[in-house]
Amino acid sequence: MATTYDKIATTTLGSAASTITFSSIASSWTDIKLILTGTSSNGGAVIFRFNSDTGSNYSNTQLYGAFSAAYSGAQTSQTSGNLTVFGLDTTTPNFIEADIFSYAGSTYKTVLNTFSTKLASGTDGVAKVVNLWRSTAAITRIDLILNGGNFSTGTIATIYGIKAV
Repeated sequence: MATTYDKIATTTLGSAASTITFSSIASSWTDIKLILTGTSSNGGAVIFRFNSDTGSNYSNTQLYGAFSAAYSGAQTSQTSGNLTVFGLDTTTPNFIEADIFSYAGSTYKTVLNTFSTKLASGTDGVAKVVNLWRSTAAITRIDLILNGGNFSTGTIATIYGIKAV
């Protein structure tokens, strides 16, 4: 099945900020792809919220590697989703890619994301995370939040609409 990608919005930070928000997202596509590249002021982790929902409606399963070892974990009844397992590096750009499936549909929303970074120890870290948002509401707003710090100036976040053809 062929797909088309339409850039919905891009934010390039002109100054440090703790949150990047995409709002008024139309329901014109099948799925959404989110790309974030940048650094942080403190090495904090990146979380997300849909439609400003702070209820215990998020859960995730994580598979990640660092320090020449593999790890796994799961969390339920969280107040946000996880885009990273490790904190963002403060000097080497980090890369996050997330696919949000059936974002405008009437079922629970699934997010599959990949994250790569350089840890403070100098070790590379990679992770795959599957998030679930237990809501049937269409996603019209996405908040990307850095726990306890700021995304650095120059951090770029883009969302694309994906339409099956």
